[in-house]
Amino acid sequence: MFLFQVPPPTRYDLRFNLAGFPVRVHPLFWLIAVLLGYSSGNILQILIWVLVVFISILVHELGHALAFRRYGLSSQIVLHFAGGLTVPESTLWGSRWANVALGPNQNIFISLAGPGAGFILAAAAIVGVILAGGEIIMTRLLGFIPIPGLALLPFGGNLLNMFVTALLWVNIFWGLINLLPVYPLDGGNVARNVLVQVDPVDGVRKSLWVSVIAGALIAIVAFFFLGSLYMAILFGILAFQSYQSLQARF
Repeated sequence: MFLFQVPPPTRYDLRFNLAGFPVRVHPLFWLIAVLLGYSSGNILQILIWVLVVFISILVHELGHALAFRRYGLSSQIVLHFAGGLTVPESTLWGSRWANVALGPNQNIFISLAGPGAGFILAAAAIVGVILAGGEIIMTRLLGFIPIPGLALLPFGGNLLNMFVTALLWVNIFWGLINLLPVYPLDGGNVARNVLVQVDPVDGVRKSLWVSVIAGALIAIVAFFFLGSLYMAILFGILAFQSYQSLQARF
């Protein structure tokens, strides 16, 4: 995702470069990752979960950053308490710095590049397990959507199995969730750019209504069928924010 507000820097930020992109990790990123994995109750499982979340979100944002680079834009990656974002930087135009306006199709490509990078990582993990003589056991999301649910490797023990299983779950499940048409998730940004092309006058308003309805429905499904209070609260908040945008702008 590259549309959330950038958190202010702190002296506790972890900073490094990846593929030529500056990366900043806010300390709250680690706290939220630990809290999301705390239900396991096992220190090693929590550490594996935090490592998987860090790698997965970093790869997701790297996908966005590489897509920006394709269109000649530099960017920086920030991991924070709500996940991550990729922030495009101003471009030197003549003697001044300016923001480059991207077209709808370019924005769609950039939005899809994040989940796409996660799906590629998951696919690489699946191929690696199979080549190593292991097994991928399928599960069904919401009872009918088949996705890889468990990795069984012939070496490495439970820790490696847990790592690969978590890697598959985060990159496939969260990748699919991120493609839902709820703003400002990547799927919401795709829906907005598609609707703007179909209806230049009223496309933004329609995309916000789609976001409100989809976000509310997902919050209900998450609470009553998936048993995820975190997901229910997140999508409830996103639906409410889209409704507030409707009230403010239209």
